[in-house]
Amino acid sequence: MMHQITPFFDLSMDCLCIAGYDGYFKKINPAIVRLLGYSEEELRSKLISEFIYEEDRELTALYRQNLKDNKPLINFENRYVCKSGELVWLHWTSIPLENEQLIYAIAKDVTYKKQLENERLSHMSHLSKANEELKQLNYKTSHDLRSPVNNLISMVDLIDLSKIEDEDTLEVLRFIRLSAEGLNDTLNAYVDALKQSDTQNGPLEKVYFNEIFDKTQKNISSSIQKMNVEFQLNFSGLECVQHNASYMESIFLNLMTNSIKYARPNVPPVISITTGQQNGVPTMTYSDNGLGFNMDKVGHLIFNLNQKFHGNEDSKGVGLYLVHNHVTNLGGSISVDSTVNEGSTFTINFKTVSQ
Repeated sequence: MMHQITPFFDLSMDCLCIAGYDGYFKKINPAIVRLLGYSEEELRSKLISEFIYEEDRELTALYRQNLKDNKPLINFENRYVCKSGELVWLHWTSIPLENEQLIYAIAKDVTYKKQLENERLSHMSHLSKANEELKQLNYKTSHDLRSPVNNLISMVDLIDLSKIEDEDTLEVLRFIRLSAEGLNDTLNAYVDALKQSDTQNGPLEKVYFNEIFDKTQKNISSSIQKMNVEFQLNFSGLECVQHNASYMESIFLNLMTNSIKYARPNVPPVISITTGQQNGVPTMTYSDNGLGFNMDKVGHLIFNLNQKFHGNEDSKGVGLYLVHNHVTNLGGSISVDSTVNEGSTFTINFKTVSQ
């Protein structure tokens, strides 16, 4: 049988390997040798963990333990250090054979994809910053121009028109005042429009939490089933809220997919969502039991664009940034409390909207 698969093993463009439960490579195809730059003898002489980028070793070890517990590993990414010192991202699918104490694995080099993602996120960050600067410039320009325009109107009002006999001069002064008033009205309307675009980026409607949850659950049903996610829901305290439906769908989707992506190894995700009112403010509390964050180190960065706190997962650093924007753009607020290896709790306060 091994003779039959040898040509496939040797000729594959993907990285194929067989590793032992003892942590060493047992068989390696030429693609791995070419990619990492080590000889086969070098790769087999050291523990596999020694070739893994130091920051990724701890999480890799946790998932490797799952393999030794006879659980397949799919869609896992980590970084390896080439002989040249260059880092490469590998996307793994691994199958354990407990009887043989062996792990059969396929890895794809996704370094180029990661570089493209980082470039895209960098462009998004620059665009976001440029957009914010343009918005502030619009505010400043509109605000600052109103003062001299109002001064111009006041100066025209100070002129005693009864002392001016020339009709042409009187007509010019009337036109100056009308033009200044028109410009002032335009600036006021423009500032109001800017404020409105900041606080209402889409139509508000009555959004029911259970409907949004059901829709999100259907969209990611395969991930939920694969990870055996348990949900604890209580929408009795607040069934609906005035919000933007597409924004709410994005909030649920990003929070739920994050809980699944960043679940602790060998610990099924438990997601709790509770709604209610605190001091008359519509509130939603979202909790999970995942990897969590070190709040002392990254608490101030959690909602920033292009921030990734579990680098060897499929993270793009956008999800929580979008959640924050979808809440705050409509006048709400969001906070987070988290403990490493215990989970995270997000508290969202929605803006109170008069009916």
